[in-house]
Amino acid sequence: MPRFSRITGTGSKLPERRVSNDELAAELAGRGIETSDAWIVERTGIRARHFAAPDVTSSDLAAEAARHAMDAAGVQAADIDLVIVATSTPDMVFPSTACIVQRKLGIQQGAAFDLQAVCAGFIYALSVADSMIRSGTARRALVIGAEVFSRILDFSDRTTCVLFGDGAGAVVLEASDEPGILATRLHADGRHAEVLCTPGHVSGGQVIGRPLLHMDGQAVFKLAVHALDHVAREVLEAAGRQASDVDWLVPHQANIRIMQGTARKLKLPMERMVVTVDEHGNTSAASIPLALDVAVRSGKIQRGDTLMLEGVGGGFTWGAALIDY
Repeated sequence: MPRFSRITGTGSKLPERRVSNDELAAELAGRGIETSDAWIVERTGIRARHFAAPDVTSSDLAAEAARHAMDAAGVQAADIDLVIVATSTPDMVFPSTACIVQRKLGIQQGAAFDLQAVCAGFIYALSVADSMIRSGTARRALVIGAEVFSRILDFSDRTTCVLFGDGAGAVVLEASDEPGILATRLHADGRHAEVLCTPGHVSGGQVIGRPLLHMDGQAVFKLAVHALDHVAREVLEAAGRQASDVDWLVPHQANIRIMQGTARKLKLPMERMVVTVDEHGNTSAASIPLALDVAVRSGKIQRGDTLMLEGVGGGFTWGAALIDY
C-alpha cells in the first residue's frame, strides 16, 4: 500500500471573457452603482476577472482544466479512479458536477462526487483525495475546483460584485512511495455561517429566497487572517517543518491584503507568494489550483519545492496543505 500521494500534473481554465475594472465600473454605472479601478485595486488588489458565457457551466470549465492536468501528468481517462469537484456553483442540484465531468472526460470507473466548502473547497478535496489514496481506496485522482460565481453575484452591491470571477483549476494526484502531500489540516466553525453566505435554498424543486452572495467584509477579514495564520502553523508542526522551509505560499486568492497579512505572519518574503488575484479575482474553490497551475507553467514553482496551500471560505471553513512538489 502506498504511503504517500503526489501531484503529477496541474491544469486550469478561464472563461474567454476578461472583464477589467474599468469595464465593470462602466457596467455598474449603468445600474447607478459607483466604483472605479483605483477604488477596487486599493482595497483588493484586483484589476480584472473572467466571466463565463451564459451557456458555460462549472463542469465545462472543470473538464477543460482536468484535461490540461491529465496531459501534464501523462495519464488517460482509463487511469483515473477518483474525481472530486469542489464547487459552490454546481451544474444541477443532482447529479454531482463530478459525475458530469466524469462523463465529459470519458472516465467510466471509480468514484465521483462533489465537495462543498466554498473557498476552502479545494484544500478539503485535496485532503480527502490524499486520504483515499493513502488508504488504498484510489490510486489516481482528479481533484478540481470550479466555479461560475458570476451567476450568484449581487450587482447592486459594489463591495462584493467586484471581487469574484469564474474559472477552474485541477490537479492529478497519484499514489507514490515518495513524499508529496506531507500534511493537511481542515477546520470549520458554523457559528460564523452568516458572515459569508448565499442564502437561497431549494424547496419543492425551486430556488426559494434571494440566492445572491452576501458578505460581511470586515468580519471575514478578521476571521481569515487569524484562521490562516493558525492553520499554517498547525500544518507545519504536523509535518515537522518550519516556515523557513516553505519555498512558495499559494494562498486562496481573495484579497491581496489578507494574502500579504498571512505572509507577514509567517515571515515569508512577498516575492515567495504566488499572486493571481490581480487578473483572476476571487474564483472561490478554483483560486488555489488556478494559482498553482499558473506558477507551475510559468516556471516559478519547480519540482522539489515545498509549497504551502491554504484557503478560507464561507461556513466558516478553512484549511492548509504542506506539499513537497
